[in-house]
Amino acid sequence: MDDAHAIETDPRERLPPGPTGFGRGTNQQAMRQHNELLVLSLVRSHGHLAKAEIARLTGLSPQAVTVIVGKLEQEELLARSGVTKGRVGQPSQPFHLNPDGAYSIGLKVGRRSGDLLLLDLAGQVRGAVHQPYEFPTPQQFLKFAESGLDEISSLLSPDERKRIAGIGIAAPFDLWKWEEEAGAPHQVMEAWRDFDLADAVSAIAAWPVLQCNDATAACAAERFFGRGQNLRDFAYIYVGYFVGGGVVIDGHVRQGKTGNAGALGSIIVPSRDGRGEQLIRSASLSVLERMLLNKKIDPRVLFAADGDWSGLGQTLVDWIAIAAPGLASAAASLAATLECEAVIIDGAMPAQVRHALLEATRLALRDVKLDGVTPFALEEGTIGFSARAMGGASLPLNANFMLGVD
Repeated sequence: MDDAHAIETDPRERLPPGPTGFGRGTNQQAMRQHNELLVLSLVRSHGHLAKAEIARLTGLSPQAVTVIVGKLEQEELLARSGVTKGRVGQPSQPFHLNPDGAYSIGLKVGRRSGDLLLLDLAGQVRGAVHQPYEFPTPQQFLKFAESGLDEISSLLSPDERKRIAGIGIAAPFDLWKWEEEAGAPHQVMEAWRDFDLADAVSAIAAWPVLQCNDATAACAAERFFGRGQNLRDFAYIYVGYFVGGGVVIDGHVRQGKTGNAGALGSIIVPSRDGRGEQLIRSASLSVLERMLLNKKIDPRVLFAADGDWSGLGQTLVDWIAIAAPGLASAAASLAATLECEAVIIDGAMPAQVRHALLEATRLALRDVKLDGVTPFALEEGTIGFSARAMGGASLPLNANFMLGVD
């Protein structure tokens, strides 16, 4: 590290956010690491930045930016882009994140499928392993994780493997709960109660392990790699086997004191019988699964990677009609509480199904009273099936190289 910029004493103490949502830089020696992370975060957010633009966005001196960029380029975290011409003065030399500067692995634990994903520093997916299942025991899932890690890491050379920053686990909190809705045997659910997944993965992996709620991880993926890159404040609803979500404020994914912020499935919404119910009971894929089973339609297509749902017919249409009013009510509640720019709806579903669900939710929102609620946009998510694993993989990259998760 260069002596002009020192390590931040408490990484949770952020400077007041500036126009970028990442805060302002400082030339003080005590903020060296913060400034390096700030530069990397800005370059990721903008795609390409010249040193003069970095100085303008951060408030750092040109000399300090030159030192920081030089160091990050030497460490192969930044790479030079093509020279920009056509402006007054000397042509500028933009920099972008070097995709091969670092890698990370995401491990998603689902109630009907597991996923492993290899992500590079630029947010590109380099490889993925998907495993559908009924509902695994912890040891069965660990076996999948072990074989998947071997497969994923074999995509990299020995030197590239040294640049793996860690493994990020995206898993539902209290996985053993919702036994009736999950339809899993009691003994299988209970086996997860005292199982420490992070410790178990650490025992079979060569890299540090981080863990967060699966829906929060999906929110992080949308924040850093999707539509959320252009939003400062938004709420995020992810329709998975059980619906969940996340919250972004001032550009930061807020996990909450216990990591359970954005547990949107627990929000009370109107029900079809006129009584309130939790959103999880209407806007979850578990509801669609039961509807398909009642029609004697095989629901396994729901949990295949990039599955084709075109054969689900009227049952899918009926489920969307059930899910949309609850999603609209939840979106209105979130907007009233957070005064956010947008509520984003994403999910583990094909893009055309997600679009149909969003349009139905927009129609349902017309019937929700919004008096006193600051106008907000209802937006479609962009990542879909891989959001949770991708968000998990972002955890080690963010922890080591970026700002934006608290």
